[in-house]
Amino acid sequence: MSINIVKTPVKKSEIAQMAREGFGDMVKVVADVSQNIMAIGGELHADEEVMLSEKEGSKREDMWGFNIYPEKAREEWLEFNSMVNIKPHLGNRTRDIGDPEVKEKIRKVVEKLVIE
Repeated sequence: MSINIVKTPVKKSEIAQMAREGFGDMVKVVADVSQNIMAIGGELHADEEVMLSEKEGSKREDMWGFNIYPEKAREEWLEFNSMVNIKPHLGNRTRDIGDPEVKEKIRKVVEKLVIE
């Protein structure tokens, strides 16, 4: 599975194709909520996190992992669950993202970068 860094809008149908080629119904994504970019299509969120860090200078505190299920309705297509989200120094001690503000920042990145 190849990882793509997304800085400009990509079609939802392209994400659906990535899902079919990878996990079947979803793709793993890491968003940098500071730069409003994301890495998509890796086998592990950690691989996407490393790519954003190395290629885009992203900082760990700005990167959050989640999954997109492109065939689901937009209100339920994001799953905020990833090992890269365990950040005790930021108050996030689980795989899920507990902070509603962080979730909203991720939603805004996705809305900007994933188009119909």
